[in-house]
Amino acid sequence: MTKYICSICNKTYPIQETRWKCECGGLLDLEKSTGNSQIDHWTSHPSIWRYASSMDAGDDLTGWPSITLGEGQTPLLVLDEDRPNTFVKVEYMMPTLSFKDRGAAVLVTLAKKLSAKKMIADSSGNAGTAIAAYSARAGIECDVYVSADTSPKKLAQIQAHGANVKAIKGTREDVAAAAHLAVEEEQVFYASHVYNPYFYEGTKTYAFEIFEQLKKAPDTLIVPVGNGTLVLGVYYGFKELLEAKKIDRLPKIVAIQAENCAPLAKAFENQELVAKPVKNRGTLAEGIAIAAPARSKQILEAIRATEGTIITFGEEAIAEARSKLAAKGFYVEITSAINYAGYLEYSESKDEAVIIPLCGAGIKSN
Repeated sequence: MTKYICSICNKTYPIQETRWKCECGGLLDLEKSTGNSQIDHWTSHPSIWRYASSMDAGDDLTGWPSITLGEGQTPLLVLDEDRPNTFVKVEYMMPTLSFKDRGAAVLVTLAKKLSAKKMIADSSGNAGTAIAAYSARAGIECDVYVSADTSPKKLAQIQAHGANVKAIKGTREDVAAAAHLAVEEEQVFYASHVYNPYFYEGTKTYAFEIFEQLKKAPDTLIVPVGNGTLVLGVYYGFKELLEAKKIDRLPKIVAIQAENCAPLAKAFENQELVAKPVKNRGTLAEGIAIAAPARSKQILEAIRATEGTIITFGEEAIAEARSKLAAKGFYVEITSAINYAGYLEYSESKDEAVIIPLCGAGIKSN
């Protein structure tokens, strides 16, 4: 039976509706309960649920057929004809137009299994829209805590799915604190894409899809990083493929942050194990403007384990990258444009296979 395990003290807990952190305050991971041979039991289902046998979740996710909205299996396309080894994975071709659907589908499936009547989420936007959509699908009441400065288009999307928007004035950390308080007071399911490790069981399918689409591991993955949901998903997915001897090396993770809010980049540069909180000086890339990432230790470990790096960009470079991508036919939200800025800065070798995620659709941001 799958259990939670504390990332600090190693205490284990059963999977319960109201359990979201350890009594010592540590973040929870999933205690591994299945072997990686399960990769050989992938099915033909055209969604992330093709990989259900590789999700460390035991019997907790068998109810997915009533929750799925068809998330996953997004296109992998050559970016430019003259660079045949550079690919974009079009993650905005998802039910709620962002990659967060991968984790949200898994998390809400768990909540349904636990008979949750209400859930609370906090988000800079995309995770909130995803949780709102899947909670509506599951018939679970949902409150989404967001910054009062969140894109109006994302707020409209959350409300359209019937979720209650709780707009908080202050930083992203203030939003999370308000959500934590509400979860404790109401004793309901915390649908957190940061704290609940089931979310990463969804985002690791990004790695599985790339492996199948390329028929190998890429050399480099350029990934935006704020709270680390995609970085960790990429790392966990390819790590499992490596352990199952499906690939012979881990792809390098090149993580991207905005200069105006880059705690992970600073910690990486200073060779620190944990990122110290920074002041968010304001950035167009609202989706990764996380001044104090809760899983910074795990994120930094993942990047270093792949011999990767972290690159930062200013506001002008982010805006320019969005325009350049749009000129190629890809209209992404501003946060996602930072990935392309990262690629323009990165100097790949001639035959190096590089993957760039297009994480969110352009119509989601102003």
